[in-house]
Amino acid sequence: MTSPTSVATAAAPAAAIPASPKKAVAAAFAGAFIEWYDFYLYGIAAALVFPRIFFPESDPTVALLMSFGSFAAGFLMRPLGAIVFGHFGDKLGRKKMLIMTVLIIGICTFVIGLLPGYEQLGVLSVVLLLLARLLQGFGIGGEFGGGSLVALENAPTGKRGLMGSFHQMGTPAGLLVSTGVFSLMQLLPEDDFFSWGWRVPFLLSGVFVLLAFVIRRSLPETPAFEADKDEVRSVPFFALIREGWKNLLLGIGARMADAVTYNIINVFAISFTTTYLGLPSTLILVGFTISAGVQMVLLPFFGSWSDRIGRRPIYLAGIVICGVGALFYFPILQLNQPLSTWLIIVALHAVGTGMMFSIQGAFFAEMFGTRMRYTGLGVVYQSSALIGGAPTPAIAVALTSVFLGSYWPAVIYLIAACVISAICVLLASENSKLDLSDTSAIVTNNSARKLARAAR
Repeated sequence: MTSPTSVATAAAPAAAIPASPKKAVAAAFAGAFIEWYDFYLYGIAAALVFPRIFFPESDPTVALLMSFGSFAAGFLMRPLGAIVFGHFGDKLGRKKMLIMTVLIIGICTFVIGLLPGYEQLGVLSVVLLLLARLLQGFGIGGEFGGGSLVALENAPTGKRGLMGSFHQMGTPAGLLVSTGVFSLMQLLPEDDFFSWGWRVPFLLSGVFVLLAFVIRRSLPETPAFEADKDEVRSVPFFALIREGWKNLLLGIGARMADAVTYNIINVFAISFTTTYLGLPSTLILVGFTISAGVQMVLLPFFGSWSDRIGRRPIYLAGIVICGVGALFYFPILQLNQPLSTWLIIVALHAVGTGMMFSIQGAFFAEMFGTRMRYTGLGVVYQSSALIGGAPTPAIAVALTSVFLGSYWPAVIYLIAACVISAICVLLASENSKLDLSDTSAIVTNNSARKLARAAR
């Protein structure tokens, strides 16, 4: 006869075995690297190559706007990707979605490197470019949420900022490698560069995606997901809208400063300096290569610092640096002095956006319960990218054209985004000390903060 004790023991679910910290960090880093390698690569090519390869019959300004339009097109699919992959990631687990997203992103980037130009296929080449970009954006939509959670849900409560920052290190690594490879290709004779040289960085993505696939396929499911079997959501996105809509809006608003700042000081600035100032694009490309290396060193420091003093003070400091630094950025670029240009890039990118970016995964994940966390994190990140990132280069180019080559409207646009983000961060709850597996604690802490504000 079986004893009650043995029955209870048999019925108890086995404790989830977390991935080792090194393996979790490697899997998170690999996906982030591919995501941002592809993102930065397309942004650079949209500014310097695609107007000539895919839109050669248009006026230079119109061609640039159309090229940036293709850049923005990928953002349209990101929220959809965040919802779809978030849905299955919250219902079925993180691991399967992580493998799918990295394959989609890498394969699409590889295909872009093989596309014939307008001279060979005409309008069809543009259609194929847009299709690859849309599919790439769909995959990217699911990558940030899943990649972040691999690190965060395998981290101890007091180390999430640090563990999450290692995932974010894939971003400067992607920038460093993509910008470095692109800069090397620009050393080729001009005809060779526009014929085949620009394709090499895109084709390299095929190698990177194979490495990421090997790393991710052996990952176990995260302990937080396994421990939350009872709180099943039939449609996580609807639960997010119903129960977490305030944090959703605050998260989207909080990320605006980061999204707008990068696209102004990098993607738009490259086209502005070459078109209006007559400066070589390498001036900024080299600066961001240096800055990416500096940011890789700083991110773990910012993440660990946020574990000690909280997410909000670090995030707010980054917003202030970007908002104030924007006033000096373009005047310094006009000096055409490499050292001063590289220093202001490091200040705004490595330090300013770095303080925000290093903790975004942890800050936003701590806003939501386990069974809507993948969806919530992805929708926050990708919706802010659609609103603040996608249209920014095109908006900045249009404003500059309307105001006769002045960069000040773009600067004001950046500062306005910083103000919005600062307000949202101040209204958000500080959940850095809570257990991610304890959904009730997160909800309680959010509610307590609302009551405290009402009392004041």
